[in-house]
Amino acid sequence: MTRGSTVTELSLSRPSARPIRRPSPWNGRNGVLAVALLLVGWSLVRAGLLEGELVNAGGWVLALRFGRAALQPDLTPDLLSLTLHSTLITLAYAVCGTALSLAIGVVGGILSSEVWWQTVRASQGEGGLVAGGAPWLVVRSLLSVPRAIHEAIWGLIFINIFGLDPVSGILALGIPFGAITAKVFSEILDETPRGALQALRAGGAPPLAAFFYSLIPQAFADLLSYTFYRFECAIRSATILGLIGAGGLGYQILLSLQSLRYEQMWTFLYALILLCGLTDLWSARLRWRLSLSRPLAVCKVTDGEATAGPNDRLFRSSLWLALGLTLFSFWFIGARWELLWAPRSGQLFREMVATMFPPRLELAFWRELTVSAVDTLAMSILASAVAGVGGMLLAFPAAGAAWLGGGAEDAVGWMVRPVAWFTRGLLLLTRSIAEPIWALLAMFVLFPGLLPGAVGLGLYNLGILGRLNAEVVENLDERPTRAIQAQGASRLQAFLYAVWPRALPRFVGYALYRWEVCIRATVVVGLVGAGGLGRLLQEQLVRFDYHSVSATLLVFFLLTGLVDLGSAWARRLLR
Repeated sequence: MTRGSTVTELSLSRPSARPIRRPSPWNGRNGVLAVALLLVGWSLVRAGLLEGELVNAGGWVLALRFGRAALQPDLTPDLLSLTLHSTLITLAYAVCGTALSLAIGVVGGILSSEVWWQTVRASQGEGGLVAGGAPWLVVRSLLSVPRAIHEAIWGLIFINIFGLDPVSGILALGIPFGAITAKVFSEILDETPRGALQALRAGGAPPLAAFFYSLIPQAFADLLSYTFYRFECAIRSATILGLIGAGGLGYQILLSLQSLRYEQMWTFLYALILLCGLTDLWSARLRWRLSLSRPLAVCKVTDGEATAGPNDRLFRSSLWLALGLTLFSFWFIGARWELLWAPRSGQLFREMVATMFPPRLELAFWRELTVSAVDTLAMSILASAVAGVGGMLLAFPAAGAAWLGGGAEDAVGWMVRPVAWFTRGLLLLTRSIAEPIWALLAMFVLFPGLLPGAVGLGLYNLGILGRLNAEVVENLDERPTRAIQAQGASRLQAFLYAVWPRALPRFVGYALYRWEVCIRATVVVGLVGAGGLGRLLQEQLVRFDYHSVSATLLVFFLLTGLVDLGSAWARRLLR
């Protein structure tokens, strides 16, 4: 070997002398954090945190009285009878609304899914009617309009057309929930593996038959899971409709609150919490029995017990229960469906549409709309911050010992379980009580404005985010935590390096999703005096000022779109 070759080999094998550069702190994730902190600070200033008095000192007496009443609910026979009747009304509205939304969601979900139109194109050939187009985008765009309007606003609109008839409440729940269900169903179908569909097509099965016999059975468990979630949402929304005259638990809670009869109010609240809790248990039990990670057609036996399949006893019992509950609810609610085609209803609808266009265009009015829109945005940011941070903190105690690592359940389970059950009960309480009721309670000690609305939205979404985040923690793979503990790391170190980094992205993703929901729900707390676009919209509907209503809805659509774009931008940078 020559001297030159030796030098060359040595130079090639020498490691690079360039220092390793640390990543710049100015990255996308830190940028999102900085923007979030700036928005929260701006929202606090907008809510008047630095101006004047926010707390009503005299309201603490009422707040303490309300808290003591929780230990002394009114259990007299007459009130219990009224509670049972009101609970049945709320349940009937929720069941009827869910049934209508499910009918809309199934049809709309199939028609707005890309895989359906690809299958239709295959059945017609490349020269078919839908070849070369994107009809699912058209259907999704049409469904985005009813989805953007909150069910409470739909309720006020239908009350002006059909009056205080149960048909107004059922339509107010069914139409927006149906549009939301259709969107989610279409996404589930599009994300379902298509191997079985392609196999059936390769075997000569007709395209549409292959679609229904391959994708639907695979996606059934996910579709069923979301249907239960939508039913839980319908129960809470039926309570909101009670605040605007639909009756049920929401109406009774509002009357008790206005008359300061807190013992009676807690009786109705406990009934609502029990109803939501039973629905949660039924949903969790059925989803576990159906083994969501497996196709419905597969029936696996574990420990001698079937855990999936349409022949499962719980599954069949649930189907019969759902059918009986639906028939009973439609009979019990007594909606006058003839109002849908009554001449007077059609006349009122045409008059309302005619008076909505053109929207009101005065410059002073649009200035007022802009101020209200800014207030609505600030309210949603504060609510999302409260719910996001609180949901992260409560997720771990609600998850029990799932995040403590191997062996923790045996060692400290006797301490963790009571904390987990207490935290889950607290989260159930916060998400069982609707946003406007929380806002009304916040007005005990806070002056009307953005802050009580943000508190009401934040507490309600805290219960939802806490539950979702707890499920994230429970579903984390335990092997990284066990591995780092096997190397001698403490539980705190294992949490900081193996649990928190994996859970945080999901936490942030859920928080951003709930921000999109909060911006729509600000309308509801505005109806009870919390400010923003909701307060303006209520005043306009009461005055039958539909020119102003159309302008306000237009601003609300624009604001919702802005928040959706901002949320999508943040999620993209955080990936």
